[in-house]
Amino acid sequence: AVDTEYQQARPCDANRRELLLGSLARPGHPMKKFFWGNAETLKHEPKKSNTDIYTRLRDFWQHCYSAHYMNLVVQSKETLDTLEKWVKEIFSQIPNNGLPKPNFGHLTQPFDTPEFYKLYRVIPIKNVHSLSIAWGLPPQERHYRVKPLHYISWLVGHEGKGSVLSFLRKKFWALALYGGNGETGFEQNSTYSIFSISVTLTDEGYEHFYEVAHVVFQYLKMLQKRGPDKRIWEEIQKIEANEFYFQDQADPIDYVESLCENMHIFCKEDFLTGDQLLLEYKPEIIAVVLNQLCPLRANFVLLSAASERKCYLKERWFGTQYSVEDIDKYWSDLWASDFQLNQDLHLPEENKYIATDFALKASDCPDTEHPVKILNTQHGCVWYKKDNKFKIPKAYIRFHLISPLIQQSAKSVVLFETFVNILSHNLAEPAYEADVAQLEYKLVSGEHGLVIRVKGFNHKLPLLFQLIIDHLSDFSFTPAVFEMITEQLKKTYFNILIKPEMLAKDVRSLILEHGKWSMIDRYRRLMKGLYTESLSSFVKGFKSHLYVEGLVQGNFTSRESKGFLNYVVLKLQFFPLPHPCPVQFRVVDLPNTHLLCKVKTLNRGDSNSEVTVYYQSGARSLREYTLMELLVMHMEEPCFNFLRTKQTLGYHVYPTCRNTSGILGFSVTVTTQATKNNSELVDKKIEEFLLYFEGKMRLLTEKAFRTQVSALIHIKECEDSYLGEEVDRNWNEIMSQQYLFDRLAHEVEALQSLTKSDLVGWFQVHRGKERKALSIHVVGFGKQEGDSDVQQSLLGEIYQLTFLPPSSYMKNTTYIRDIRNFTLMLNLLPYHKIK
Repeated sequence: AVDTEYQQARPCDANRRELLLGSLARPGHPMKKFFWGNAETLKHEPKKSNTDIYTRLRDFWQHCYSAHYMNLVVQSKETLDTLEKWVKEIFSQIPNNGLPKPNFGHLTQPFDTPEFYKLYRVIPIKNVHSLSIAWGLPPQERHYRVKPLHYISWLVGHEGKGSVLSFLRKKFWALALYGGNGETGFEQNSTYSIFSISVTLTDEGYEHFYEVAHVVFQYLKMLQKRGPDKRIWEEIQKIEANEFYFQDQADPIDYVESLCENMHIFCKEDFLTGDQLLLEYKPEIIAVVLNQLCPLRANFVLLSAASERKCYLKERWFGTQYSVEDIDKYWSDLWASDFQLNQDLHLPEENKYIATDFALKASDCPDTEHPVKILNTQHGCVWYKKDNKFKIPKAYIRFHLISPLIQQSAKSVVLFETFVNILSHNLAEPAYEADVAQLEYKLVSGEHGLVIRVKGFNHKLPLLFQLIIDHLSDFSFTPAVFEMITEQLKKTYFNILIKPEMLAKDVRSLILEHGKWSMIDRYRRLMKGLYTESLSSFVKGFKSHLYVEGLVQGNFTSRESKGFLNYVVLKLQFFPLPHPCPVQFRVVDLPNTHLLCKVKTLNRGDSNSEVTVYYQSGARSLREYTLMELLVMHMEEPCFNFLRTKQTLGYHVYPTCRNTSGILGFSVTVTTQATKNNSELVDKKIEEFLLYFEGKMRLLTEKAFRTQVSALIHIKECEDSYLGEEVDRNWNEIMSQQYLFDRLAHEVEALQSLTKSDLVGWFQVHRGKERKALSIHVVGFGKQEGDSDVQQSLLGEIYQLTFLPPSSYMKNTTYIRDIRNFTLMLNLLPYHKIK
């Protein structure tokens, strides 16, 4: 299992950078170690040196597993007396070795080394250019009441006027910027704190990465000269306090885990608040940290495939190719001097989006249990539900702008996604103040329309919604922005396609859903090139004919909620659709046989394989959907036990209930490694599991059946812990145009009517001669697949899938080598909604 985790972690740029950064620590520091572990370090090397790993593990356990090192948090609806009784019964036997707690105080400042203060060029797995600047600082946890790193990161990461990112975007050098400390064990511990600034660069930004770094340093110098600003600190304090006092209820398991960690770090009176609230303004503490962020004490990591010819070194564990060099003399000399400030960089202005009115509105219509349609016109409709359960001054606004233009061709899908990305780019600066004031928005390029999601404190939420619609109405772009966004979209598509799990999903969807354009179709079309005129024409067509469907839930009146649709119609001035636009795809009717589609992964440096066996059921009822859910629930534990624990095929092993555009099915998925397992053997093991599970189903007792039914009913009857859960469920009904808002109640009713024979018979139907099975294999690189040593990464472009023929293991399957031609021969199932 440890080696599997290691193999899955290898093709991740964040993990690679972290390991490379750790290798720069002083000798003897824990962060210099290889902290992932794999078969070599835990099996092969110990065997050579006659080291007993089990004994070493027991020694570690005896030293570190001790009650006086631990904190315990228990959350329950039971009484305190009951909880105290349980705690004593369950935890009193934990040993206490009486040893002093390990202290790492002598290991501070591990990155004050010549190796750290250099430029590292790294070849990434993803197709990306990025520059990371990092400083190793003294540990900052003790300053949690002031939160100096949070104050600095809030300013450095700001995206409004006068910010670093605003300036870099205007130069077309950057797409995104993150600054701060991730509060992970690597970035924040008792020996040091890391402060890093990571900039996602454009192609042009990569060519000017030293200038990008200089802009960052100019901003930091401006902050140092001005010193901490009390207005800014109090603004951050107000925003965090608003969010804390009106936060959604956390999942209990997450909440107790968070409190346990807090108890190790904070004073007793701050256990509940220390990780979120700014409690003391101490400018001298902030200034000390700010003044340590000087250019000559920074580490630089430049990620780009363009550096391939310069990267002659290889990190031992992850095989990361990199090079190391001194900072260019021109820039090091400049940064050592009293360089000029940049007049375009300044502190943000006062934030107009911070909520101050938290009153709950009175209802202006009868309360309802589910959303009701309060406005219905030829242009669209609005569903509405006033929140009278959670009673918080927040709201959710969601709109779906449906257009038949999007799925007309691969080109139209790419143009639509380009349009949405440019719209998001245009909004980034003007909407950023709303974002930091805990008003969240997201623009999603849906399969059939533009989805606008807005949520947060209702006081200023209409301002944000109107800002988005105004930018949509007045949409414009320059050729430079168009080029920057399309180049980034190429990288986005590429980075999705090199992930085996995403490629498997794309291939399965391409086979099953008729008329859907796959990610590789879109990537190939984008690589052929697009023109600004095509985008202008598409956007004009998109905005001319629409159907708009919305949902408003929370602390708004029905009158206010109608106003959101009216504003969209007023600003966009669109015509109604002449015909209704389906919001789902037709699904192919798979033949009664076992199909196999086997493709090679698109990253030569990735040994991970994804094997999914999908069984199509068909157009089914809600009762049959609950049967499938129950079947998959019965499968979960034996699937894990058989395929992972006993067969050790991979770390991720799971069955899934599938609803593909209204067509029911289930699947079993295994993520494995080509260095260990052949994908077709894994497929055979999945078949073995299903035979084993078939035997278990025959022996299923009435008691076991009823236990699982009760468990699934309990899950469906579980109350929503925050408003967003209810909104998500209602929005799914609207997006799919099914409108069965009380679906859970219907599902519970269906579950109560099921018998054991229903479940057993249901499984046998899908395992009989009439079964419709589709195996999707995305095959990694490794010796079990006939490959030589795994290479680093695929740095070229992707133009087509590489289809692999079946071996003797699966010679009896029907092999798909041309998806389009194969699916053209299949019948299409009618549009269907599970109700």
